[in-house]
Amino acid sequence: MQKLSRLTPSTMLFPLALVLFEFAVYIANDMIQPGMIAVTREFGVDPSWVPSSMTAFLLGGAVLTWLVGPVSDRVGRRPVMLGGVVFFILACLATYLSHSIESFIVLRLLQGMGLCFISAVGYAAIQESFEEKAAVKATALMANVALIAPLVGPVAGAAMIQVLPWRASFVFIAVLAAIAFAGLLLRMPETVVRRKEPLPLGNILTDYLQVFSNRRFVASALCIPLLALPMLGWIALSPLMLVENAGMTTLQYGLCQIPVFASLIIGNLLLVRVADRWPLGHSVKVGAIPVIGGMLIMAVGTTLTHHYALFLVVGMCLMALGEGLAFAVLYRFALMASNVSKGTVSAAMTIISLVTYSVGIEAMKQAWIVAGVAGFAGLALVVSLLFRLVSGPMVNKAMSERETRGEVATEAA
Repeated sequence: MQKLSRLTPSTMLFPLALVLFEFAVYIANDMIQPGMIAVTREFGVDPSWVPSSMTAFLLGGAVLTWLVGPVSDRVGRRPVMLGGVVFFILACLATYLSHSIESFIVLRLLQGMGLCFISAVGYAAIQESFEEKAAVKATALMANVALIAPLVGPVAGAAMIQVLPWRASFVFIAVLAAIAFAGLLLRMPETVVRRKEPLPLGNILTDYLQVFSNRRFVASALCIPLLALPMLGWIALSPLMLVENAGMTTLQYGLCQIPVFASLIIGNLLLVRVADRWPLGHSVKVGAIPVIGGMLIMAVGTTLTHHYALFLVVGMCLMALGEGLAFAVLYRFALMASNVSKGTVSAAMTIISLVTYSVGIEAMKQAWIVAGVAGFAGLALVVSLLFRLVSGPMVNKAMSERETRGEVATEAA
C-alpha cells in the first residue's frame, strides 16, 4: 500500500481508533491505582500488594507479544488487532468474578495482554501506513491522547470509588474498548500481504535471534524503558508515597498527577512542532537535560526534607517534559534498526520494554520499602543516568548515518 505523507482528519481516523483502545488499556492500570488500597482492604491483604497489580499488568503485556507480532506479519494486522480488543474486553468484564487477591492479580495479567496488541500490531501498522516524519508526528499526537489516561485516570478512579464499587471501573473500561473496536473494524487498513502457508516456530526463533543479535536494535529498544521507567514507577508507587506516607486524600493524590502528565503532553506537542525543523534525534539529546535535571531535584529534595511531595511533583514534571520530547523518536529509531518484519521487531521492542518495566518497578518497590521515598528517588536518578549513557552514543551514530545518507539535507529542504 502507498504510505501517507500528511496528517489529515481522514487519515487520522485509524490512529484515533487505535489510541482510544490504547487509552482504555492504559486507564485499566491508571484508574484502578487509587482503588488498590480499597482492593487490598476488601481481600484482607497487606498494602504491599498495591504495586504488584501494576507489575502483573506489565508482565501480561510481555506474555503474548513474542507471538502476536510474527502472527500479524503472516495473517495480517487487522484480524490479530481486532481479536486482541475482544480478549481485553472479556478480561475486564471477568473482574466481577474476582473474590481473592490472587484471582485479581491473574485477571490483571490477562488485562495486561492488551498491551501486546497495541505495540506489536497497532503501532507497527501506524509505521507502515505513514511516511517517516508523518509517522513520528502521528505517534507523538497519539501519545497525547493516550497520556490523558494517567492524567484523568487517577482522578476519575478516586472519584468513582467514592460512589461505586471498584469493580465498576472495569465495566467503564470495557465500554471504551468496545467503542474502539467499532472504530478499528471500520477504519483500520491492512498493511501486510497475507500469506496462506503456516508459520513455523523455527522461523519465529530465527527472526528473533536476528533481531536480538543486532546490538544497535537492543541499545535503541533499551532506551525506551530506561526513559519511561521513572514515570511507570511513579504511577505504581505514588499512591503509597502520597496517600499512605504523606497523608493525602485519594482526590489530592489524583490532582498531583495533573501537572506531571500535562508536562508529558507539552513535551509531545513540542516534538510535533520541531519535528520538521530539527534533525531526527536532536530532540532526544535536548530531552535528556530535563530528564536528568528533574531526577536530581527529586533525589536531593526527598533526601533533605520530610516535606517531599513538592519535590516529587516538580521533578516528575521535568522528567515528563523530556520524555515527551524523546519517546516517539526513540520508537522510530528502534523499529527501523532491524530489517526483519516490523511485527516481529515491534514485538521484540515490547518484550524488552515490558520486562524492563516489570523488573524496574519491583526494584523501585524494594527501594521504597528499604529507604522510603528517598530510595525511590535515588533509583530513579540512576535509571535516568543509564538512559543518558545508552542513548547518547546510539543517537549520535544514528544521526551520523542519516547525515551520511543525505537524509538530514532532505529534511532541511
